[in-house]
Amino acid sequence: MDLRFRGAEPSEEERAAVDALLGPPASAWDGGSRTEADLRFAARAEAARDQLLPALHAVNDRVGWISEGALEYICRRLTIPPAEAYGVATFYALFSMKERPKRVLHVCTDLACQAKGAESVRRRVEDHFGPAGTSWHESPCLGMCERAPAALALEAGTPPVAQVYAPATPDTITTMAEAPPSSNGSTPSVKVTGETPERAAVPQAGQDGLLLLRRIGTVDPASLDDYRAAGGYTALRRAFDLGPAGVIREVLESGLVGRGGAAFPTGRKWDATARQPDHPHYLVCNADESEPGTFKDRVIMEGDPYALVEAMTIAAYATGCAKGYLYIRGEYPRAVARLQHAIATARARGLLGDDILGKGLSFDIELRRGAGAYICGEETAIFNSIEGQRGEPRSKPPFPVEKGLFGKPTVVNNVETLVNVLPILERGAQAYAAAEPKLFCVSGAVERPGVYELTFGATLRELLDLSGTTGTTRAVLLGGAAGAFVTDLDIPLTFEGTRAAGATLGSGVVLVIDDGVDLKSLLLRIAEFFRDESCGQCVPCRVGTVRQEEALHRLSRRVDDDDLVLLREVGQTMRDASICGLGQTAWNAVESAIDRLGVFR
Repeated sequence: MDLRFRGAEPSEEERAAVDALLGPPASAWDGGSRTEADLRFAARAEAARDQLLPALHAVNDRVGWISEGALEYICRRLTIPPAEAYGVATFYALFSMKERPKRVLHVCTDLACQAKGAESVRRRVEDHFGPAGTSWHESPCLGMCERAPAALALEAGTPPVAQVYAPATPDTITTMAEAPPSSNGSTPSVKVTGETPERAAVPQAGQDGLLLLRRIGTVDPASLDDYRAAGGYTALRRAFDLGPAGVIREVLESGLVGRGGAAFPTGRKWDATARQPDHPHYLVCNADESEPGTFKDRVIMEGDPYALVEAMTIAAYATGCAKGYLYIRGEYPRAVARLQHAIATARARGLLGDDILGKGLSFDIELRRGAGAYICGEETAIFNSIEGQRGEPRSKPPFPVEKGLFGKPTVVNNVETLVNVLPILERGAQAYAAAEPKLFCVSGAVERPGVYELTFGATLRELLDLSGTTGTTRAVLLGGAAGAFVTDLDIPLTFEGTRAAGATLGSGVVLVIDDGVDLKSLLLRIAEFFRDESCGQCVPCRVGTVRQEEALHRLSRRVDDDDLVLLREVGQTMRDASICGLGQTAWNAVESAIDRLGVFR
């Protein structure tokens, strides 16, 4: 192991931030005073590598950036080569290795926000602050698409403060830049015009017949008692009645498939994990919802956090997991605060920890924040991120059910997939399958943007009738940046129906585009997104996403058949040869826009 330190020292504030997370150093090995017993700490420190991301967050949250001295101190505490830690710290967009103001503004310029006027906000911010890069940054999707355009202000301190501005307007730039903290730090403040954030995000709030959204906007998300009064923990009690094998059987019979885009049968994944003889087993909830235009998981975590805690407990019971990790986007401060409160409350009330409900189940949840990396939504990249490595995908096989987090059998599901388990157990597999719910994230040129719950089989036209459209609908982007543009509004919203139409349900993105949107600029933003978010591990994606953007820039100035041919060749190469879904889908939206919408003709 190459431990080459340059002798940089942390400030007292940086040292205090790290020590608050890791505890005081016990020896010279991890940054304390030298003792005769130093060597015995080596193995323990090596085992703490997974604390690297939390330690980086601790410094960044308190100081606003990560100095060389802070990084070296973290490396000594965790016995990590500084070069490796530097590679991790620079992998994430929310961290900075250069000094910057404590308050930093992140202005979303992604698809939904661009379609709702984010460019005028960006220009006003640039006029006020100067070029991006220090006190403000252009940001990928912040997951506030129903209130687009959006901005996020993060202010370091003790405690740190986060403020979400949605909608952000050119007239509120000074307020966003200079507003004093209005939060006590325990719950980040959220600036939302009009309705409460929960009701603003769910136009159907309070309607009869909802399953996944039934409590959002009607039940206090902070109250465990209110959650239980509204049917909470009924599913867990039935799970205990059925036993682990019975729960898996119900999930298999329900036909539930993953809602993150891959649509793999959830019951098969659970069954394969439960059968693995190697222990311990781990559960990972993928709440790193970073697909542009996607915000359904955020709405669930903010509006019904105990549902996710209960669902994770059921999944752990069925698959034999004693530890669960909830990996959530760093851009979701409100959801983080809600979940931290829900986990702590559940633990205090005997619903997490040892002997849950007196049934002998021991299970607990650790919340881990991401730090701005779309690729960490890939299931194996999450493992690397949690373990303190760069968030790069792993080659498969072995699959996560065999060797996942820390090399052990692991079940990975996203938020929507997990909360679907609750109505399966409450209603029974057959009743659930007869009216299986699906969440859709509707944004863009619609009157009532937000998360909608429909049963599988409803058409795109029926969904848009609920949300209402404004102006003339030119196209709909299904599945986000990794999806495809469609013009047929009678497509059935099922995995099979969208596949037959040459599109994908993906994560449930439905971005409505009208005639006022510049499609060439939108495609350039998609290309820029994939270029920025490529982890760089494989050549087809690392080079292909750059070549795709370059070709689109040339085509936006002058249509050239050679560039169109090159674009198709690059796109097909990325699709065929990239190691993970990012590169494999980076060409989808561009291809569909050229072929179906006549862009660049």
